[in-house]
Amino acid sequence: MSAAVYSPPFTPPEELATALRQEGYAVLSPKGTSDWLGRPLDELQALHADWDRLPPDEYLKDGGRYRTRRHSCFVAEGEALEQVPHRAHWQPVEYNALHGGMQRWFAPMEDATVARPAWRALLQRLAGAASALRGPQRWFIEAHQFRIDTEGGIGRPTPEGAHRDGVDLVAVALVGRHGIKGGETRVFEGRRGERFTLAEPWTLMLLDDARVIHESTPIQPLAEGEKGWRDTLVVTCRAGGFQG
Repeated sequence: MSAAVYSPPFTPPEELATALRQEGYAVLSPKGTSDWLGRPLDELQALHADWDRLPPDEYLKDGGRYRTRRHSCFVAEGEALEQVPHRAHWQPVEYNALHGGMQRWFAPMEDATVARPAWRALLQRLAGAASALRGPQRWFIEAHQFRIDTEGGIGRPTPEGAHRDGVDLVAVALVGRHGIKGGETRVFEGRRGERFTLAEPWTLMLLDDARVIHESTPIQPLAEGEKGWRDTLVVTCRAGGFQG
């Protein structure tokens, strides 16, 4: 596996909505993310400590033990944002052939995290991006904190392969990388494909889920026997209700 890093095609924050409509995806640099949210980057960086306390994912059907995660759900409409009672994550098999069709109960996000102003700003801006793409309405939001590690030699950020999530908008933030190679992001629309590496903390990618499919390639340790991991935050916005 190559250790090459391909830089993302960064979009200026003021052009994000246009890029999302025209290209089906857009990527903000860390500074672009900070500017878009109107919050200092160190407020986002302060969230990273959570990723050291994620419980194991007990539902991996490939038998792996390389993923830890938390999951919480929210509803946003206009300026209003509320967390809803904890619920299972569910996807149809049409969107997740590996883990679809099953209720997966993950530990909820920590209360201190969802209370942070930066967290609220992030979800409100993502709901706004979804409204710019589909029209203003109520958005049903699922947030997933992931750590993929290389303790078993290889970690798979998307074990289901290239996929859609069955939502309207998908956002993937790179929260941290340590001691790994791989983890390349790939975005496809028909025969057109793009590849790049989310390498800097709080690089943020937004995807029109109805238009493009995406995946992340496996990760391996940079040095044999040394620990490595990739931390991401995935947030989805869906109109009409939560799946399942």
